[in-house]
Amino acid sequence: MFAMALDKVELSHFKQILLNERIEVMEALKTFGLSRNTDGGYDTNFADISQVTAEKGEADALIQPLRETLVEIDDALVRIEDKAYGLCVKCGKDIPLERLEAVPKTKYCTPCASLVR
Repeated sequence: MFAMALDKVELSHFKQILLNERIEVMEALKTFGLSRNTDGGYDTNFADISQVTAEKGEADALIQPLRETLVEIDDALVRIEDKAYGLCVKCGKDIPLERLEAVPKTKYCTPCASLVR
């Protein structure tokens, strides 16, 4: 199957969008006092361990989507470097530019995205 390759300008455009989004996600993680691989510095020796557990659970619920987004962004950046960006990883067809503009980190075309959810 012949795939429409994105040109250098388009790839550069999407790479910059993804890098900017990555910075935003990293900043959001920092607002929680967390980096990608930390536990948030909760003191497990704290007297009210149930409160610590509850707070950690709440923070994890907010942080997990950010971590998942970061992985998706990093995967998209790898696909750019591998010259596979813009191709659906499921069917191999081109992902329309409109979809890439709306969801730059996507790895699926619209029909395949509806199948994997």
